[in-house]
Amino acid sequence: MIQIAIDGPAGAGKSTVAKTVAQALGFNYMDTGAMYRAVAYAAIKMGIDPKDAKKVKKILKDIDILVEYRQGEQHVLCGGQDVTPYIRTPAVSKGSSDVAVIPEVRLKLVKIQRDTAKKYDIVMDGRDIGTYVLPEADVKFFITASVVERAKRRAKDLAKIGVRSRPKELEKEILARDKNDSERKFAPLAQAKDAILLDTSDITAEQAAEIVLARVKEVCEGRVLQDC
Repeated sequence: MIQIAIDGPAGAGKSTVAKTVAQALGFNYMDTGAMYRAVAYAAIKMGIDPKDAKKVKKILKDIDILVEYRQGEQHVLCGGQDVTPYIRTPAVSKGSSDVAVIPEVRLKLVKIQRDTAKKYDIVMDGRDIGTYVLPEADVKFFITASVVERAKRRAKDLAKIGVRSRPKELEKEILARDKNDSERKFAPLAQAKDAILLDTSDITAEQAAEIVLARVKEVCEGRVLQDC
């Protein structure tokens, strides 16, 4: 199985790049962030503050997370319900970063992520894929972008689902999330030593995907692999 790890902070465009690369190669794509969002969504729905680690840990055993692929698209189920359409709100975005610092949450979801990677050729994106989830991944990238650019992209994403936002407020939220993700004690956001740094501030997602694909094809040279 081939494993491609793409890490980076929120709004850098890693998910779009990862999806494009997976589609081009015929691989499965796993958005690990969606899994943390699902946990945060479940907690909020139960009236629990995602920051309350004790309460989140208590309900964790009752949160059944499952990842399914339908026509090449990832869907995240929580307790049998497809929560994919409901996990992109600002509250869930913030909550996902809060639950991600809880070791028990990470351990539960990482097991699912690793088990999936054993079954399929996969492109996986997140914050600790190359450093912790799949440290032996065949190709690793760390994708980033300026805070201003990330806020603009986030505003566009929110507008698509009918949520109005202010760029300056989004910039503050993104910086706070960066701090939360990079300073957590367990598997923090970090660039793996063998990951290629890719700044997407001034390039399109399509251009970034071409750079990743070129590297994948270099690594795959001489191996029997579809589309390599």
